[in-house]
Amino acid sequence: MIFNTGYEVIIVAFSGIILAQIAKFLLHLIVKRKVDLRLFTTTGGMPSSHAAGVMGLSTAVGLIRGYDSIEFAIALGYAFIVMYDAAGVRRAAGKQAACLNRIIMDIYKQDLAEAGGKLKELLGHTPLQVVVGALFGIAYAYGVHYYLLRMGS
Repeated sequence: MIFNTGYEVIIVAFSGIILAQIAKFLLHLIVKRKVDLRLFTTTGGMPSSHAAGVMGLSTAVGLIRGYDSIEFAIALGYAFIVMYDAAGVRRAAGKQAACLNRIIMDIYKQDLAEAGGKLKELLGHTPLQVVVGALFGIAYAYGVHYYLLRMGS
């Protein structure tokens, strides 16, 4: 039985991340009309799988232990740190990488291999991508919890 246990929390968190990555791939396929399998393993993009995972985890903890519990407070604090990092620090690092790539291309005349390769630019998320990921994680946690409740009855 996984209902109302730590297993439910783990399942919601990790499957929420996977589903958000699948949604990211499908959204890219619909909007850009291109298949990009790298989206399954990369950071950045819509929706934020980081936000989906941590808010799903927090919501599952709240449903199981109560929204007034210390466990929920810890999980929510952790979620806010991860989401702030995704929309703040990692996004800024991605912008810096894009700028450095342009500088390197100018210096090395389009030969990025000589400079050690291109830096990864898509690292973080816009605030909208984080909010959409968080809402996805919350809704997903509720859906899984009530599905498991009905299956156990």
